[in-house]
Amino acid sequence: MELAYIPSPSHGVYHLGPIPLRGYAFCIIIGVFVAVWLGNKRWIARGGRAGTVADIAVWAVPFGLLGGRLYHVITDYELYFSEGRDWVDAFKVWQGGLGIWGAIALGAVGAWIGCRRRGIPLPAWADALAPGIALAQAIGRWGNWFNQELYGKPTDLPWALHITSSTDGRVPGYYHPTFLYESLWCVGVALLVIWADRRFKLGHGRAFALYVAAYCTGRGWIEYMRIDDAHHILGLRLNVWTAIIVFLLAVTYLVLSAKKRPGREETVEPGATDGETEPGDAAEGDEKTESAAEADTAEADTAEVADEAGSAKKT
Repeated sequence: MELAYIPSPSHGVYHLGPIPLRGYAFCIIIGVFVAVWLGNKRWIARGGRAGTVADIAVWAVPFGLLGGRLYHVITDYELYFSEGRDWVDAFKVWQGGLGIWGAIALGAVGAWIGCRRRGIPLPAWADALAPGIALAQAIGRWGNWFNQELYGKPTDLPWALHITSSTDGRVPGYYHPTFLYESLWCVGVALLVIWADRRFKLGHGRAFALYVAAYCTGRGWIEYMRIDDAHHILGLRLNVWTAIIVFLLAVTYLVLSAKKRPGREETVEPGATDGETEPGDAAEGDEKTESAAEADTAEADTAEVADEAGSAKKT
């Protein structure tokens, strides 16, 4: 008896006239906006300027999307380059397939370029953006729901995901909603990083490292539940090994960084808190100076007239 389950959308594309609106793309876009919004608030709280996070995201986001797609295509090359497949599909990002490992790796390259152009430290920027990235992942995972993908083993639990599509080898049925598990886990990771950053004043990239370590912890067991085709090494899925290795690297960085550079950066953006003014602020200051000078001149003229009047009375 079917008591409850999570329904799947009948389709992941909606049309506004001739314009296709894809649920997967919407989730990615909304996630990016949330990450930049939260990152901007955290950056300002750290002493940076408003807008800096968005300026650097202009570099990080395209690099991240490219890296995420490359990782997916390389690790699942048979989906695009095996017999009967069309290699052009490798460019159809809207059909799903973005590897977070590649997105973070190449996105970091783009962020490094943006930070270098602005003269700010990449670790500080990454710390500000870390919980926002986790929330972006949480939102982005719902794109997999629109595409009826990223589910686990069959289950009769009341929160089972009902898969109705039979394309690309899918078998309709009820499965663990691993996309939902990962989405909820990422929300928890974001809250953990925010709490730890406030409690321990994490700096020099340690908030970002904590996000990476916490995410990998959840990704490992969630990945193990998935039943879609994947490459295996020593009996474990490739992404499980990736999660283990990246987790160890993140923890190592946390320990070594805390010993080498304890505390938090005092300045994250040169000139943002030392009284340096923006062009608009300088113009406003000039106007105030001119007004003060005019007031002083008028006061002097008034005093001179008063003196002359006093002299005339004496005469």
